[in-house]
Amino acid sequence: MLNTDDAGIPVVPGPDNLDQELQPEAAAPKRSPKKGVLMATAAVVLLGGGIGFGTVLPDPTKSEAYTALAGEKSTVEIERDAALSSYATLKGKYDTLQNGMASREAKVSTRETEVGKADAAVKTAEAAVKAREEAVTGAEKTKAANTIGDGTWTVGTDIEPGTYRAAADVGSSCYWGIYATGSNGSNIIDNDLPGGGRPSVALSAGQDFKSSRCGKWEKQ
Repeated sequence: MLNTDDAGIPVVPGPDNLDQELQPEAAAPKRSPKKGVLMATAAVVLLGGGIGFGTVLPDPTKSEAYTALAGEKSTVEIERDAALSSYATLKGKYDTLQNGMASREAKVSTRETEVGKADAAVKTAEAAVKAREEAVTGAEKTKAANTIGDGTWTVGTDIEPGTYRAAADVGSSCYWGIYATGSNGSNIIDNDLPGGGRPSVALSAGQDFKSSRCGKWEKQ
């Protein structure tokens, strides 16, 4: 007959217990009734204790402390979300202001450049106007210096030598004469009563020029 262990599993004979297999079966030990009762009692106590622990231990989520902590957590989360929303709003306004300032600074820089160009153009125009005024003034002064009217003029002192011509047609009463300087009109070099047109005369240093009713004479 094949032997089994306490769990009922067959035991294969090995070299160590081969002699035991060949010997007659020993009588099975007798279990103590008292030991079985104690084991059953212990199981009942443990089972009862487990049931007692399950009913006695409170649910931590139902405690006042847990409820208070949960409320504080919810309040902190609400405050955090509000702070994040406020930050996002302020950040958006800040970015808008920054963009607006950058745009305005760019416009101001552009305007400053335009104003600088306009100032430069104005200064250039003013310089050109001044140059023209000086040129006109110089020409007018030169013309005035080289323009004579009725009277007696000493060439080289009162007027410059050169050719002079009537500025407009003269009348029939026009008279002009050229005399040697210091002769008081007694030494006539040339004279004429043109009677019309625009007569011209060539004057040299050491001469006096007399004009009567001929209008303006201009140096050519």
